[in-house]
Amino acid sequence: MAIELLAHSLPVSVINPRQARDFAKATGQLAKTDRVDATVLCAFARAIRPPVRPLKDADLRELDDLVSRRRQLVSIRVQETIRLSSAKSKTMQKSLKTHIDWLNKQIAKLDDDLGKRLRTSEAWRIKDDLLSSIPGVGAVTSLTMLAKCPELGQLNRREIAKLTGVAPLANDSGKHRGKRFIWGGRADVRAVLYMATVSAIRCNVAIKAFAERLKKTGKPAKVVIVACMRKLLTIMNAMLKNNAPWTLKTT
Repeated sequence: MAIELLAHSLPVSVINPRQARDFAKATGQLAKTDRVDATVLCAFARAIRPPVRPLKDADLRELDDLVSRRRQLVSIRVQETIRLSSAKSKTMQKSLKTHIDWLNKQIAKLDDDLGKRLRTSEAWRIKDDLLSSIPGVGAVTSLTMLAKCPELGQLNRREIAKLTGVAPLANDSGKHRGKRFIWGGRADVRAVLYMATVSAIRCNVAIKAFAERLKKTGKPAKVVIVACMRKLLTIMNAMLKNNAPWTLKTT
């Protein structure tokens, strides 16, 4: 629908369905029908005025779909590998091994296809080269960031952190200052960012030093990881915004 509206030159804002549903509950609309949804969306747009952001073009939507498919196949492979480790009968083992081999081939084909698509677009290639220059950031992370977070490099550091779901949220009341927490955001982006951060803490001088400083102040391990995720994301965002390759000065 969003694409059809854009085709008629109408401004479009795509929101998280949870936002619309929470808004409906807040206004006393507990029922859910097409008519109720239309009324709620109209009221939401008038009251909240969500920002209008450009939608992904056809090529980027296809890249997004392929990245999602790859993640699905990898998840299935993990499940099948776990099943294989506990399989007793040879028939079951053979079936699982056959399926895992097939999954490996499909993932390899997707990787090849994704790599070719990436190189057909100069804009994607430049962004991929920039992101891949960061120690700890591999091909999967770079591809996922490009496909799932096209806003990278276009927003400020606070906006991109909130969009991804790594921005610290306050939990205060009166004089009480609660622990900060993260919530929401794009799960696919956050997942690859987590893995890249774990790698970067080991091999990226800047992220490693940042993590060690936080540990010395007594920060819990999870807080350190999230802070490093936010740091790495900020670096990525700045590099794409300034079209600058990785250097220690980038940090």
